[in-house]
Amino acid sequence: MIKRALGATGLHVSELAFGCVEIGMPYGLGVVSAADMLTETEAIHLLQTALQKGINFFDTARMYGASEVIIGKAFKEVRSEVILATKCKHFQDSNGNIPAYDELKEMIEGSLQESLAALQTTYVDIFMLHQADLRILLNKDVQTIFSELKRAGLIRVTGVSTYTNNQTELAIDAGVWDVIQVPFNLMDQRQSVLFDKAYQKGVGLIIRSVLSKGLLSEKGKNLHPALRNVENHLALYNMLIKEMGVNLSTLATRFALSFSQVSSILVGIDRLKYLQQSIEAANGEYMSSQLLKKAQDLAYPDPVFLDLPNWDKEGWLR
Repeated sequence: MIKRALGATGLHVSELAFGCVEIGMPYGLGVVSAADMLTETEAIHLLQTALQKGINFFDTARMYGASEVIIGKAFKEVRSEVILATKCKHFQDSNGNIPAYDELKEMIEGSLQESLAALQTTYVDIFMLHQADLRILLNKDVQTIFSELKRAGLIRVTGVSTYTNNQTELAIDAGVWDVIQVPFNLMDQRQSVLFDKAYQKGVGLIIRSVLSKGLLSEKGKNLHPALRNVENHLALYNMLIKEMGVNLSTLATRFALSFSQVSSILVGIDRLKYLQQSIEAANGEYMSSQLLKKAQDLAYPDPVFLDLPNWDKEGWLR
């Protein structure tokens, strides 16, 4: 597994990052309850197998159910060999308001302490804002508290998870955030216009939604009728699939890794076979400039529609 520099942080992370939401809570296409998930013992074995196969980067969050606890049990004896990223609990109220400094500091530090206890560690490599909107990104108290945690050695790297280009650009320009996690995949390529800017500023780019909750995999078939246009668009990738001799998930993985500005891509993994498939896809052989251009030309024409949380709310993912 190739390692890439995580921006200017001094850390080097595996190109493939293990997305841990699916080992902690029901998540993704076809996963409805705990009955569809791995047991704790199976999840620990999966995490340890990933490390043995060269993945050193594991991404979780306080909000991901039992994920942090399982990670803590899996890696407590080999803590120095892994890079752990976790995300702070939400601290905005129902109207999007952010608490005053003292309360905010207590909430953020409390979330971090809960993560440290669950992960069985004394520090977190990357501590991130979870779903950082413009109000959070403009809040100086948030920046101050995260910077203080870094100076105290409780975290090594500060980060934010963004959704829109405006959020990402604001985070890059702030000069506070070492790492930014953004959504990007074959269908939704909007964030790519900011890749060069992040790279030039030394900000590590972590890509999530590479498989779009499994949509860009073998699961992306026989979708709800409301998603007929999406399913028809997925069929357009068959040309590239045949040309490269791969399946859709491998195509999606290699597409995201073909951008040199990217430090690592997050792939949600909840089965040994998916781990092996992901490792085989991230084999250091990516897309030629010609194939990459073809893939870029096949972005979904209406990326705003690709709102999977809304699809879930509408019942289209069941």
